[in-house]
Amino acid sequence: MLSFAAFDNNTASSPWSGRHAHLFGPDDLPLPGNVRFDDGLLTCEKPGSEAAGLCIQIVLDGPPARDSTAGAPAGLGMLTLKTCLLPERPVPYLLMLELARHQIMLFLNKLEDWGLFDLPADDPIMLDFERARQAFTGALIAQRAGPKTHTPTAHHGFSSDADRLAHVALSLAVDAGERLALVNADRSLAGRVSGQTYANAVNRVSAITQEPPKPLAPAIVPGSGMAIVPGVPSIGCSVSPAQFSEPLQRVVAASCDFVCMPMRWKDLEPQEGKYSFAGTDRWIEWAVRQARLPVWAGPVIDLRAGCIPEWLYIWENDYDTLRELIFEHVQSVITRYRRTVARWTIVSGLNVNTNFKLGFDQIIDLTRLCVMLVRKLHPAGKVQVEIAQPFGEYHAINRRSVPPLLFADAIGQVGMHIDAIGLRLQFGQPVSGQSVRDLASLSAMLDRYAALEKPIAITALGAPSAPIPPPANPPTESPPLPGSPTLHTPDGGWWRRPWSDPAQADWLLRVMQVCLSKPYVISACWQELVDAPNSPEMRSGGLFSATGALKPAGLRLSQIRQVIKEGRSFRTLAGAGEL
Repeated sequence: MLSFAAFDNNTASSPWSGRHAHLFGPDDLPLPGNVRFDDGLLTCEKPGSEAAGLCIQIVLDGPPARDSTAGAPAGLGMLTLKTCLLPERPVPYLLMLELARHQIMLFLNKLEDWGLFDLPADDPIMLDFERARQAFTGALIAQRAGPKTHTPTAHHGFSSDADRLAHVALSLAVDAGERLALVNADRSLAGRVSGQTYANAVNRVSAITQEPPKPLAPAIVPGSGMAIVPGVPSIGCSVSPAQFSEPLQRVVAASCDFVCMPMRWKDLEPQEGKYSFAGTDRWIEWAVRQARLPVWAGPVIDLRAGCIPEWLYIWENDYDTLRELIFEHVQSVITRYRRTVARWTIVSGLNVNTNFKLGFDQIIDLTRLCVMLVRKLHPAGKVQVEIAQPFGEYHAINRRSVPPLLFADAIGQVGMHIDAIGLRLQFGQPVSGQSVRDLASLSAMLDRYAALEKPIAITALGAPSAPIPPPANPPTESPPLPGSPTLHTPDGGWWRRPWSDPAQADWLLRVMQVCLSKPYVISACWQELVDAPNSPEMRSGGLFSATGALKPAGLRLSQIRQVIKEGRSFRTLAGAGEL
């Protein structure tokens, strides 16, 4: 068992909710367990005695300014952060201290991984990181308050000074880590858009293997742990078949390199055996004939609630019939659109395994079936499999699910030939797996998927433009198994400031900057073009409001595409200075 002393405003009366709290083990594998808060102590019950870490959502103030006359710093957001792996011990850990320890370790690791040790000691990022280390050292020294009594300055044996200094260290480390991720993105993007990164990778492959990669094929340098793709990354947006107008067409043409056409089963076959292709057809016809934009389609099979027709639930406990229906549906969709679609996201979210309860073998079987169908019916098309909730939080609650990296690895182990792995990066919505993360953690997560040596496609990038309240009756995706964490009302969190139109645009800019700079990322696609109250993706997560007004995020997407095309730095964008 692990336990953590948690202060709030330097007192023991903390309103910690335990939102998004879960345990994880080696390789960030989520663990079953129960996290509860009582008397200022977070207690974590886990199944074994091995070392584990805690992941939890907190509100994090901004770091103290270097200049006391600079005014109050902005907040960093409501972020989901984690500790290092910790051994069991009879006395509690200080939560804020352990969160700071992990963030400092992450900074040092990525400083090495990204080759940024050449940053001068007087660089503002390094100065703030040094302040974080000093505050962390001060917290280590001050953590013991003396007698273990509950007083305003002592809490489960820890002093309030230690918690305060650890909070300062955590804020400074998170802020410095985010700025480090953006510096790395700026450097990496320059080599990518110039083509130098890919050329260097081809030369290294040729020197090591004596056989260069095929023209325009990803270059996998032995030992590099990533597939470096040629060309510049593509930018797209998912369009709804229910929304089609000239203003929407103009923005898509100005902002996107491709159109992503969702193929939700619910929209295409609302009644069994009766297909409705009209809305999808008109967008694809416009993209191909007028805009001359490639069409990427999918997910074709997405078993989330809201994406499948009601009549399919009749067969949720009959796998053989369900498999046959999926076979027939995929065959119908691929056959109809194989002359107009260039890339297929064929399945999505089977790793989460919430709406339909499938076994591991059934999940892999369905994935293989769908991939093979595309290969047979559309040999020239590109195929990608989409992973939902790539941080894997869901697996701590639903043990019938498959951890995301294990699922991605299993696809390769069974010999499925796919062209890319798709990742859904949706944050800020009060549902499991969509809590906001800091930029350094996001960048590090992408690097972990790159180790699979497959190109990565960001298939659904999104954040809201207004706070989304938690649902009155949160859906129970899956009954937790014994020993699973206690469920709390979710909160999507926010980044730097509560969600608004400008906050959404700022988040889009920074996350796009991180994602598009990665040499293994082939594309990034925004999740939704227009806000829709019943969207299966995210309320207020579009580039247009429901009234038809273009949001600042829509303008940002167009600017980002122009920056990429011209090979400029993101720093040249108006308002894109330091965080």
